[in-house]
Amino acid sequence: MCFGCSPANPIGLKLKFKMDGDICRTEFEAGEEHQGWNGYMHGGLIAALLDETMAWWLWLKDISIMTVEMNTRYSIGVPIKTRLVVESWCEEVKRDRLYLMAGRIILPGGKTAVKATAKFMKIDPAQI
Repeated sequence: MCFGCSPANPIGLKLKFKMDGDICRTEFEAGEEHQGWNGYMHGGLIAALLDETMAWWLWLKDISIMTVEMNTRYSIGVPIKTRLVVESWCEEVKRDRLYLMAGRIILPGGKTAVKATAKFMKIDPAQI
């Protein structure tokens, strides 16, 4: 029932991810139910897109993690009813346990609307 990726969650984003070289990528088009300001996507949902895409970079490499910190920089409003490309990549691994990730949301035409960086900590799923 993951809000970001489960096809079974009736109110979820239903994201699908793929690796392209060392970049994890998904596409999303926000509807009216995803807006904050009239005509623009809600900032919290934008952050969720980025968090999910950065996490999936790790999950696709079979690394179990949890988000421990995230910084999001909004440069351009993200309009609803617009096909977005969301990308993520790993910038650094510290002590084989802390993953420094980065991501961005790209608008049609190639402009980056939002950038994020985050720290993810490796976890042992058996201990949860």
